[in-house]
Amino acid sequence: MSNERTVELNLLAPSVHSARNTRDQSLKAIMDFSLTVIGLVLISPLLLILAVIVKLDSPGPALYRRRVMGRGGTQFDAFKFRTMLVNGHEILAAHPELRAEWEREQKLKDDPRITRSGQWMRRLSLDELPQLFNVLRGQMSLVGPRMIAPVELARYGDDVTELLTVKPGITGLWQVSGRSDLGYADRARLDMEYVRTRSSSLDLKLLLLTLPTVLMKKGAY
Repeated sequence: MSNERTVELNLLAPSVHSARNTRDQSLKAIMDFSLTVIGLVLISPLLLILAVIVKLDSPGPALYRRRVMGRGGTQFDAFKFRTMLVNGHEILAAHPELRAEWEREQKLKDDPRITRSGQWMRRLSLDELPQLFNVLRGQMSLVGPRMIAPVELARYGDDVTELLTVKPGITGLWQVSGRSDLGYADRARLDMEYVRTRSSSLDLKLLLLTLPTVLMKKGAY
């Protein structure tokens, strides 16, 4: 009789896990849409002001489109306020040591390409606010792994298929765990930790932790 009970529980386990995943996905979708709409309504004047500042600070468009990987291996353009000079590629090409650091970490601690307004916008993560429109378009989530460029896929090795089962997020475990102070390997490890442990409660916790992390400017550059 006990063996029959064990078999019954084993058969039920996958369906229970599936139901929990479906519930969490529904809650995540509701949270993404509702909080994003409310947020855009509240910060729309700020978005306009930031766009004007970017335009006045240096020649070029207010918005920058970055080609990144989405769920299922699709690619899309993630929106950001432009924080770099338009000739940033030329500047990087003129500094081989910086180019090597960029290719290794996908970050530069002392980046000569950053504009004056871009410096403080990055420290406060204000440049990422336009990604709320990516959330509305169903391309991103408020919480998720970092968005990565197609050239970064190889660095995730065998984990890349699992990584692409989740939408990239505006914030995530990496955001509250050191931000740019983390090396690339640590950022990738936190991405996979989030993918494997994600839940609606974890998303809510990370959202609540993001604001104080940003205000303290921890790991921001």
